[in-house]
Order: sequence, then structure tokens, then C-alpha cells
Amino acid sequence: FKENRKDDIWLVDFYAPWCGHCKKLEPVWNEVGIEMKNMGSPVRVGKMDATSFSSIASEFGVRGYPTIKLLKGDLAYNYRGPRTKDDIVEFANRVAGPLIRPLPSQHMFEHVQKRHRVLFVYVGGESPLKEKYIEVASELIVYTYFFSASEDVLPEYVTLPELPAVVVFKDGTYFVYDEYEDGDLSSWINRERFQGYLHVDGFTLYELGDTGKLVAIAVIDDKNSSMEHTRLKTIIQEVARDYRDHFHRDFQFGHMDGNDYINSLLMDDLTIPTIVVLNTSNQQYFLPDRHIENTEDMVQFINNILDGTAEAQGGDGLLQRIKRIIYDAKSTVMSVFKSSPLLGCFLFGLPLGVISIMCYGICTADTDGGVDEHEAAKKENGDRELTDEGSEEEQEEEKNGKYTELSDGEIKQKDVMEKKKD
Repeated sequence: FKENRKDDIWLVDFYAPWCGHCKKLEPVWNEVGIEMKNMGSPVRVGKMDATSFSSIASEFGVRGYPTIKLLKGDLAYNYRGPRTKDDIVEFANRVAGPLIRPLPSQHMFEHVQKRHRVLFVYVGGESPLKEKYIEVASELIVYTYFFSASEDVLPEYVTLPELPAVVVFKDGTYFVYDEYEDGDLSSWINRERFQGYLHVDGFTLYELGDTGKLVAIAVIDDKNSSMEHTRLKTIIQEVARDYRDHFHRDFQFGHMDGNDYINSLLMDDLTIPTIVVLNTSNQQYFLPDRHIENTEDMVQFINNILDGTAEAQGGDGLLQRIKRIIYDAKSTVMSVFKSSPLLGCFLFGLPLGVISIMCYGICTADTDGGVDEHEAAKKENGDRELTDEGSEEEQEEEKNGKYTELSDGEIKQKDVMEKKKD
């Protein structure tokens, strides 16, 4: 594979045998292989155990499992979309094909526009802008399609200020790239590759993090048709449509079904329906300080965020990181006990019981040993005192005896000397 991979286009799943997500992907991956073969695609589908061939996995920058990559010549494209058969197949066909797809007729343009909710089109001949467009396409082809067309292919309602131009068609209208107002072409395309209003889920929210935008979300229950749920959703839709020129560079709008994901993200329990604005770059979020009654209230809330008067909560500071660790640990324990109480008791109860017994044994052993050692030391000190006292008495008696013996000798010597004198 390593020697011959450049001869073909490869779609490879780098997996680990112990990885649960990899096992979940396996039946989907088999369907992808069958689908690509049946449609006659030039893309070859395979999978590689990244733990057995770690050097090759490292060469392609594999850091997690599963990792899906399309290998095309010297380029390796990461797949970051939903792990479904249709999404993976579309990714493979998009990346394996030409970077820029021509639209030769109005009929073809209309056909493509019906298939794609967001459509990027380069209009004009050879130019530095086209070179830049091709460069950006090679980077962002993993997310969206790129097309080119002549001006007469475009619908009649399209008016371009000058040529060449890059145009995005979405939300029932079109927007022309302006280098002076929109900045770098790559950043502009990355911001505009989403519709103005989205149904937001966890994956979409993760993708929106690359745009650098704040995400204004109506958190509702899609199954609840009450006035309050419908009203908040409508307010967000109206702001996204009517105030695009004011907010589209800084905000993405949408709604989220249910509050489970948002609660885990904010580490808080939000009562739905409600509105929250997320900053995905630093994990901050904003909640309105008053009830949102209409579009004007929502616009005022957004303006307060932009001018810095709205209070930001959360963030990625040290305290929030510690809180996140505690929250995740608590959530994991609760989810285990909720799904399988017996397994939870075994996983957490048994280790705690063993640790408790060990601690009790250590404490008990230290206490008994300390008493024994104290008593032994006390007894030894007592014996030593008795022994020392006996030694002093004996030494005193020996000293006195020696003194007496010396005194008698001196007396006898004195008598002898006296006798000699006489």
C-alpha cells in the first residue's frame, strides 16, 4: 500500500481494534465499500489497523480513532462529517473529482443549484482571483463544492459589479465576494459555507467553530408546537433573514432540538424554550437578561454582546476547566449507574470497598504497633534505671573499700618507720 498508493485514490479508515467508535463504524464502512464499487467509482476503499502499522498512521497524522482520510496523490484530506454511508460517499466523490467543476449551461446551473443549498461559483476568465479560488478550493473541498461558469449561464436576476467575481448562492439569493469588505477569500468562503439559518446539532456546532462566528440558538422542543417554542424559533429566523447585512460576519443563527447537549456544554440546566449565544472559540456563552418578546429585543441583545455590555459566562479559564473535569466525572458516574446499576456498583463499589478495608487495616495496625512499642520502650527504660542504680552503689562501695585499704597500709608503714627510728 505504501509503495503503490499514489497510483490510485484511496479512502482509508484508520482504526484501533479496541476502539468502540471504530466497531460502530465497521458496518457503515462495509456499506461504503459496496456503494463505491457498485457505482463504479475510481476510489478504492480500505481500512488499516493503526496500532499494527503505527509508522504509516503517524506519516498521515493519525491522532485519534477512527480517522477517515482520502488520499489523492501527495494530498491527504481528513473527513470530519457525520459517520453515515451517504455523507462519507458524498465526501469521497466530491474530493476525488475535479477541484473546480464547470457549469456549461443554464440547465446544468439550475440542476446543481437544486442539489446544493450553498453554491460557490467563479465567474470570469483567467485572473489572479481564479488562482486564489483554486488554491482555496484545494483546502476547503472537504466541506463544499466549487464551480465555475460564464456570466451568461447565471440567472437573469444576478447582477455583478465587475468581472471576475466569486459568488455564493444560498438562502434564496446570492452574495458577491468583496475583497475590501470581506477580507481574505478563504475566510469568506469558510464563513459563507453555511446557510444563514441552521438546525444545529453537536456536529454542526463543532463545524461552526471554524468560522469564528458567535452562534445564536433558540433551544426548543421540535415536538412541542406551543406558541412560545414557535415564537422564539421565528424570531431567530427573522433576525437571520432581515439583519444579515448587520450581523452575518459575526453571527450564525439556528435552533437546537432539546437541551441535553447544550446542558452538557454549558454545565448548567437551561429551561426550554430559551435563547443562548455561544462563543465556540473560548466556550463562553451569553443568556438574555430579560425575556425576548420580539425581533427588536433579540437585535438589542445581539448589539449588547457586540458592544461588550452583555455579561459573558463560562469560558476556558482554570476554574472552568476544573469545573469541567468534575462535571464530566459526575456525568460519567451517573450515566453508568443510570444505564446499569449493577455494573456501576461493581465498577465503583468494589474498588471503594477494597480501599476502605486497606485503610482500616493500616490504621489498626499502626495503632496496635504504637502501643506495643511504647510499652516495650517503657519497660526497657525501667530496667535500665534499675541496672544503673545498682552499678552506682557497687562502684561507691568499691571506692570506699579501696580508700580503707590504702589507709591501713599507710598506718602500718608509719609504725615501721617509728620502730626504725627508735
